[in-house]
Amino acid sequence: MRLPVLRRLALVAALALAAHGTAPARAAGPTEGAAPPYDQDFLRLAEILGALHYLRPLCGVEDEAQRWRAEMQALLDAEQPSEARRGLMIGSFNRGYSSYAQVYRACTPSARLAVSRQLEEAGKLAHDIVVRYGGN
Repeated sequence: MRLPVLRRLALVAALALAAHGTAPARAAGPTEGAAPPYDQDFLRLAEILGALHYLRPLCGVEDEAQRWRAEMQALLDAEQPSEARRGLMIGSFNRGYSSYAQVYRACTPSARLAVSRQLEEAGKLAHDIVVRYGGN
């Protein structure tokens, strides 16, 4: 994983964990590899970013209307995946978005709980990816 990706993941972790008042641990240096072992976690993170892209503005966080989409784009730009992997990542993001768009038309207590859980999981995933695969 290249250093810009680690920085983006650390930023995503910081953003998500800040919503819960928790500070992320510092990340180690990057590792290189053709078949990233963090791929499933990364795809799940993309799905969560898609969910947040739908849910946060729905629940009145208007200043985040493009924030999570921009975070996803920045991760893609930093990672520079193959076209096939890029398609999987974008598909995960879109799946996260559409799965919540099918369920919620208004912000409900359940939607707010989903936001909270998504932020918590995103922070944990991003933190774990950086710590586990960041290398020294």
